[in-house]
Amino acid sequence: MTDRLTIGFLPLVDAALPILAQELGFAEEQGLTLEFIRDVSWASVLDRLLYGHSDFAHMLAPLAIAATLGRGRPAKALSVPFVLGLNGNAVTMSLDLADKVAGRDGLGLPYEVGAKLKQEALLRKAAGRKLRFGVVHRYSSHNYKLRYWLAECGIHPDSDIDIVTIAPPFAADALASDEVDAICVGEPWNSVAVERGVGRITLVTAQIWRRGVEKVLAIPTEKLAEKKEQTERLIRALHRAGRDFINPDHWDRNAAILARSEYLDGSGVLIRRAISDHIMLRSGAEPLHIPDFMFQYREAANFPWVSQAAWLYSQMLRWDGLSYDAQQQKQAEAVFRPDIYRKALADMDAPMPSANAKVEGGVQGPLAVGASQGALTLGSDPFFDGRAFDPDQMESYLRNLPKN
Repeated sequence: MTDRLTIGFLPLVDAALPILAQELGFAEEQGLTLEFIRDVSWASVLDRLLYGHSDFAHMLAPLAIAATLGRGRPAKALSVPFVLGLNGNAVTMSLDLADKVAGRDGLGLPYEVGAKLKQEALLRKAAGRKLRFGVVHRYSSHNYKLRYWLAECGIHPDSDIDIVTIAPPFAADALASDEVDAICVGEPWNSVAVERGVGRITLVTAQIWRRGVEKVLAIPTEKLAEKKEQTERLIRALHRAGRDFINPDHWDRNAAILARSEYLDGSGVLIRRAISDHIMLRSGAEPLHIPDFMFQYREAANFPWVSQAAWLYSQMLRWDGLSYDAQQQKQAEAVFRPDIYRKALADMDAPMPSANAKVEGGVQGPLAVGASQGALTLGSDPFFDGRAFDPDQMESYLRNLPKN
């Protein structure tokens, strides 16, 4: 007899691990059957999770924190025992805007693109028609990384441009209809825009924060107590799926699974490019190898570092105009649950850091770090501006960020 668990998700490549865990038999090995509910918007995914229509969710990391803290709705605590992957997003601009701010070949450099974008943004603002960027949710890593880049380049995200919310499956449509001038979204939707000839990828979020946390596995904290043992089995299945995800011999098979109508319902070619870190930046170009574009499994990529949650909280304070609150920082950090991750994988071959937090952006790599299980070496994880984030120094970190 197996336990059935329902998982809500959006059609994105970073929903891969739960899907592959089910399709490749890793869930069955753990006595689980995973059933999936595909949604169109992150708001719907969250609603289903909070109202008990799903047991777990493929979730935006900042949204799990926002729900817990009651940002935008009554507070309901969520727990994140597993990170589903790092990065995997891009900034895709209309062809006209890309021609003005980025070179034609290769990815742009964040500061160079930002300087030209600032000129264009101020021209458009003066003309009374601001540039408009689409992100997938107010509480998303996309929004925070985009704002982080813009602010460092002297562009105020709340006055110099407009930022609007667009559900990922409609991002390419919004670009095609001139509703927005650029999108920041996960794959395969940037590549869909490129294939349709309506956009050009100019930056990837790994250029903004090389090891930036992205989607997570979320469960209501009140439900975690009754499903703790099933949660641990699910984590073991996801760990196995992550190891399979990075195996080049399985990329074709895994892309075909994800492309199926019940999952991403899209192009296996585009999905395989994302899995293999090969992205076509403009229509007709050869795919470019972008190391660590979608970072998975290696270097404890699935470990829920509480310092990642703390950085997301710092950006929530910054862009919601909130004052620092030490107790709320603890609440935000408590959303990420390394204790559950550790217990679930204690008897498996998962390298385990000995600490639950680190200085984000502080590894110039490669750096061997203390491990409570196995051996662990972390690679370079910089923010593009060279800043590092120490969760124990959040107030001074916030004071030193650009105020424009």
